[in-house]
Amino acid sequence: MPLHKYPPRIWDALKMKQGIYTRLPQHYLRSLQETQPPTPVHWKPLGVKYRLNPKTGARERVQDVPIPIYYPPESQRGLWGGEGWISGYRYANNDKLSTRLKKCWKPQLFVRELYSEILDHKFKITVTARTLDLIDAAYGFDFYILKTPKQDLNSKLGMDLKRAMLLRLARRDKELYPDDPVRREQVYSKYKQQFEIPEEEAEWVGLSLEEAMEKQRLLEHKEPTPQFLTCVDDLVHELAVQKLSEPQIVEKE
Repeated sequence: MPLHKYPPRIWDALKMKQGIYTRLPQHYLRSLQETQPPTPVHWKPLGVKYRLNPKTGARERVQDVPIPIYYPPESQRGLWGGEGWISGYRYANNDKLSTRLKKCWKPQLFVRELYSEILDHKFKITVTARTLDLIDAAYGFDFYILKTPKQDLNSKLGMDLKRAMLLRLARRDKELYPDDPVRREQVYSKYKQQFEIPEEEAEWVGLSLEEAMEKQRLLEHKEPTPQFLTCVDDLVHELAVQKLSEPQIVEKE
């Protein structure tokens, strides 16, 4: 979510660098400030500012106006491939002289079982036909999740999966294929060069601002030290100082 879409109180604190926001990792704050537009899905930009009118030959200015898209909450729990709901109007009985009626176009959803070889787990996920095409184009589910940027995934589930994959690649733990070390090394080698990042960065990938604040708070939280432990440490220190201050008698041979 871009910074300007957060509540005013949080947005002001981020701008003024107050409180716990100032202690969040810089790489995480930079990810919040990235506001690249998503890849157009429901419309096709012309990509030019001017074009010639085919009838008059006059030069006309072109405006690429994106179609407003609504992403319902359930889209965050699936992988819709950038598709969403489009609101508009249609003519009754397909007659342009008739009354216009409100209409909402929704993508067709499917529940499919997708396998991640990095996580060695099968997930039942709600997807669209476009998502399946993108997975095929990326040559696999893991490649699709890791290659697709945040604004195109547009899914909390997708970002959680990406964080889990990046953490496993960073840690290279032996929980992956514990009975087949050869297979494990093949998987790590397959994705390591292109996607591996430090574990300290992977832990923050895909976290919302609220989740990041809670993570930072837990990192800074320290359990209070019991008083008796403090007293014991002080007593040990005093005894050590007293022993050093006592004169030592050296016997001559």
